[in-house]
Amino acid sequence: MPAPFQHFEPHGRGGPRIREIPLRMVLPNLITVLAICAGLSGIRLAFEARFETAVVMVLIAAFLDGIDGRIARALKATSKFGAQMDSLADIVNFGVAPALVLYAYLLDRAGSFGWIAALLFAIACGLRLARFNVLDEDQDRPAWQAEYFVGVPAPAGAAIVMLPIYLVFIGAIAPDRTFGFICSGYTVLIAFLLVSRWPVYSGKKWRVPGDKVLPLILGVVLYVLLLVTFPWQTLSVSVIAYLCFLPLSASAYSRRSRLEEAKAKEAAAATPPKAE
Repeated sequence: MPAPFQHFEPHGRGGPRIREIPLRMVLPNLITVLAICAGLSGIRLAFEARFETAVVMVLIAAFLDGIDGRIARALKATSKFGAQMDSLADIVNFGVAPALVLYAYLLDRAGSFGWIAALLFAIACGLRLARFNVLDEDQDRPAWQAEYFVGVPAPAGAAIVMLPIYLVFIGAIAPDRTFGFICSGYTVLIAFLLVSRWPVYSGKKWRVPGDKVLPLILGVVLYVLLLVTFPWQTLSVSVIAYLCFLPLSASAYSRRSRLEEAKAKEAAAATPPKAE
């Protein structure tokens, strides 16, 4: 993320001189600020009962907040200032905004239980982000474990916690008091997944074979077209697929762990003992 917008340098005559900041240093911060604006606007729209637009704004905020850091690293425009800005945006866009939009639309039907669920989700998101900032999850871990997140990442949590809203939008479920309590339980479950130790495959080191690049591009284009044409149906299927993926990810992690342990034991057995 970029440096502060202004930097004063001493100047012999005429007072301090303001150093010019390259545009590439400003761009990631601008994206972060726009993400915060989108998240807060989603909250306002929700309390104005414009729920579809509110959900779209929250998803846009989560998307922008998810790419600003990558853009900063790609442009070599990271800084401590940008990291602090990004942390503030994360708690708003991944925690507070989804929780309040969900509460305004569905959780309020469960009364105090719905509000407790919304609070737990926002707090869990903040705790996960704090843990991620303070602790390096890849530190003191075998290289293969770096391919997995510890717990559900915050951007994914923001998208999947709003699954009940998507289902109501497509008419699959009628929102009533009972569904409000079900949504409260679902929200608490996602909150615990955020702060859990559940291994979630990240795909950080996934490589695409050369002959699969064009089909992959075509698949991404198809997904985006479906998302634009049938947004709530596509989001519902995507979230359900992600939830089904979580047990598969944990199972793959367990198999890989056993395999790595077996390799380590074989290596230890093959190593000749040191002569005394």
